[in-house]
Amino acid sequence: MLGAHYRIEVVDRWDGTPADALIALHARRSADSVARWSEALPQRPLAVVLTGTDLYRDIGHDIDAERSLRLADRLIVLHEGAIADLPAAFRAKAVVCFQSTTTRAALPKPRRHLRALMVGHLRAEKAPQTYFDAVRRLAGRPDILLDHIGAALDPALGREARALQDDHPAYRWLGARPHAQTRRRIQAAHVLVHPSWMEGGAHVVMEAVRGGTPVLASRVAGNVGMLGADYAGYFEPGDARGLATLLEGCRDDPAILDRLGAQCALRAPLFDPARERATLSALLAAMLETAA
Repeated sequence: MLGAHYRIEVVDRWDGTPADALIALHARRSADSVARWSEALPQRPLAVVLTGTDLYRDIGHDIDAERSLRLADRLIVLHEGAIADLPAAFRAKAVVCFQSTTTRAALPKPRRHLRALMVGHLRAEKAPQTYFDAVRRLAGRPDILLDHIGAALDPALGREARALQDDHPAYRWLGARPHAQTRRRIQAAHVLVHPSWMEGGAHVVMEAVRGGTPVLASRVAGNVGMLGADYAGYFEPGDARGLATLLEGCRDDPAILDRLGAQCALRAPLFDPARERATLSALLAAMLETAA
């Protein structure tokens, strides 16, 4: 995003090599680099990008993450509601920068069934259990097919996914897939299901929006901050019954899918790469000018 105007080095951790500015990804995981930069080069700009686990788990509980917030000159958050979710003392430092992705043309959708797709590794934060329970609730609806892409980071959830696939033919666990193949499957699905317990701004949501596929999402801050407060495709976190009802509605009433698609189309410009590039460029230029 910044390579046209700056020489960028990407490293796992800052090794002390002087630079004009540091953009640290993740308040907790980059806490050591943030602290060492602030001590060694205190007059040079420092921005910290905050993830969902930063905002909704670590801040308030992890002293390293909180130190990163204090030391940063600017905080970059990834959805429009995230500034309000920061402690009040840090909000003036924050700027919203939506992540972005390329546009893909919507693919034709078959009418003989509804195909839902969840893209998310099998780990607790992504709430695959909610998706599993919705599959069980939809056992009597062979016209609703439910696919799932993601690696079994939690082996117990992987075993449950395999058992669910054996017992419910409408559910397919496809495991981890290459990014290009995953995007193609998102385009081919009628809806993307995103049931996470916490999110800072999920890339898969914007890939669906920019690929013409409506989203059914848990009503958590990171999803609402991307899709908008008035979006019609939310269910409460962990509410498998609510998710199953939404899926049945999308299958039985085409007007629901049309409405969700229209709402997603209105949000799509937020995730344009030119917008992200302009936001980051303006932020870095302002920090360097202030430092100079």
